[in-house]
Amino acid sequence: MTITHEDELTGLKEIGRIVANTIAAMAKALEPGMTTEELDAIGAAFMEREGAEPAPRATYGFPGATCISVNEEIAHGIPGLRVIAAGDLVNIDVSASKDGFFADTGASYRVGKVAPSIDRLCRDGRKAMQIGVAQVGSDKPLGGIGRAIGQFAAKRGYTLVRNLASHGVGRALHEEPGEIPTWPVRGERRRINRGLVLTVEPFLSRGALWAAEAGDGWTLHAEPPAPVVQYEHTVVATDRGAIVVTLPG
Repeated sequence: MTITHEDELTGLKEIGRIVANTIAAMAKALEPGMTTEELDAIGAAFMEREGAEPAPRATYGFPGATCISVNEEIAHGIPGLRVIAAGDLVNIDVSASKDGFFADTGASYRVGKVAPSIDRLCRDGRKAMQIGVAQVGSDKPLGGIGRAIGQFAAKRGYTLVRNLASHGVGRALHEEPGEIPTWPVRGERRRINRGLVLTVEPFLSRGALWAAEAGDGWTLHAEPPAPVVQYEHTVVATDRGAIVVTLPG
């Protein structure tokens, strides 16, 4: 989607606020002993109260309101009877629509005390996303996002999962540009047009290079097996840089 009128930006900010508040409510409720299904229900109820529709279910028939991935699951985890335990690494991905506008956000959370290396991975995963967001602006190179994130990852000894990319969003959950790499790609010549709506969502890891389907048709695991975190915002490109719309409020 390309924003051309102020009312479009208003609508996008509204659904951005809703998904941001949804993930915040889920994160606040996250605790050992609860199931991923119970956590998903909190998100579903919040979105329903706000008049929003979960996008994965409406768009793709996903069996949940949100995607919740635990430890070896790195994306598209199906909410169910899995019990969350202390020390787990939990990724929550929330996308929804309202009044014809879509927004998408995600974050990884530590449950209780975790190893120092996982603490560092989470801090650096959020930083990687922020570095990518800083590359968004009118007429900037689209490949600048992946180049900057790649430099950051390499400097700190991380890898990036290379088959889970950012994407266009706004009037649908996934739009053109259909794939926006968050890793360096030679020969990338596209530029970011003014008003473009996109996600920035690097998958930073301590060794993983790919995401592989786990056998249920949805859940993705890391290959080679390694801890992975994902942080995601929906942003709008402007002459002054990126407007982040997935902020709580």
